[in-house]
Amino acid sequence: MAKVSIVMGSDSDMPVMSKAAEVLEKFGVDYEMNIISAHREPDEFFEYANTAEERGIKVIIAGAGMAAHLPGMCAAIFPLPVIGIPMHTTSLGGRDSLYSIVQMPSGIPVATVAINGGQNAALLALKMLAVSDNELLAKLKEYKEELKDAVVKKDKRLKEVGYKEY
Repeated sequence: MAKVSIVMGSDSDMPVMSKAAEVLEKFGVDYEMNIISAHREPDEFFEYANTAEERGIKVIIAGAGMAAHLPGMCAAIFPLPVIGIPMHTTSLGGRDSLYSIVQMPSGIPVATVAINGGQNAALLALKMLAVSDNELLAKLKEYKEELKDAVVKKDKRLKEVGYKEY
């Protein structure tokens, strides 16, 4: 049963949203992925959001560009956490998406990551799930050590070869 739902309004968001899916796969967390337009398919969207909890969804990761209504609409309906990913846009570089997702009205929170932040959205979802899952928490701690080890390795190489050869 899926624990995380990844939803996007357009397949143009797939390169970013697939990064979230890759992280969830790495940690062995079940997910579903959907393309649903809240504007072009309102009935389908409401069905998706209204049934997410009964489908076993614990966190929704919603990516959106431009008007960026999808994360906020999910949060208005779904009672559990929603993480918004603002998409880079050609007109305003994603700032329009970022502001739309971050500026939710009181009572309808949406956690928001950086523009095109698919990887961090998945990691945030994992941290939310790990509150009640010790096995997942252990995997996150191990991942943190892997990140540290990668930096130590890069620093060691820099010291060995110098910045000109790095």
